[in-house]
Amino acid sequence: MSEPVLELKGIAKTYNKGKPNAVEVLSGADLSVAAGELVALVAPSGAGKSTLLHIAGLLDVPDSGELRICGRGMTGLSDRRRTAVRRQEVGFVYQFHHLLPEFTALENVVLPQLANGAGRSEAALRAADLLARVGVGNRADHRPAAMSGGEQQRVAFCRALANEPRLLLADEPTGNLDPATSDTVFKTLIELARGTGLSALIATHNMDLAGRMDRVMRLENGRLTVG
Repeated sequence: MSEPVLELKGIAKTYNKGKPNAVEVLSGADLSVAAGELVALVAPSGAGKSTLLHIAGLLDVPDSGELRICGRGMTGLSDRRRTAVRRQEVGFVYQFHHLLPEFTALENVVLPQLANGAGRSEAALRAADLLARVGVGNRADHRPAAMSGGEQQRVAFCRALANEPRLLLADEPTGNLDPATSDTVFKTLIELARGTGLSALIATHNMDLAGRMDRVMRLENGRLTVG
């Protein structure tokens, strides 16, 4: 059996540790995501799902516990090495698309590839292919302000996948969209992940959407349980 793409063991995180207003967000969270597996993460507001995703994506550091990505331990890595792993192995999608407003859809997907050392022509070809796959190829030359919310979020998916990561992390990726658009965009995300063999951990409040994934995990009281 291959190594899990993402493995969390005993992850703990407390904000304002040692102070009267300390808040324990995670208290021994365990999770393993297999290659090609899509896992939904559901939690009440404020339960710590964003913190968990940020730790999994090397955007935050746990107080204790072990994090492994693609079989490699992430504890103690320098900021430079963490950035390199994040750029090469992890794609992140937020509730708000965070596209660069001065660049076109195509350019938004090209830029992370250039930062990872790809040539411009190669990056443009991959960007155009990804945009076409999610149904916004005809919007490649448009800036974000000229696109709908659903179109912008599809471009954000493409940007997250631009460097062919092994792991996709998404924090309420359709939470800012109306129900009909949310359903369409979520379906696109699942199809894209399935088509590329990605592993994914996707936070959502929508249990219907969560039910389309391989497994549902619930975060409550700082721990993860099968949803």
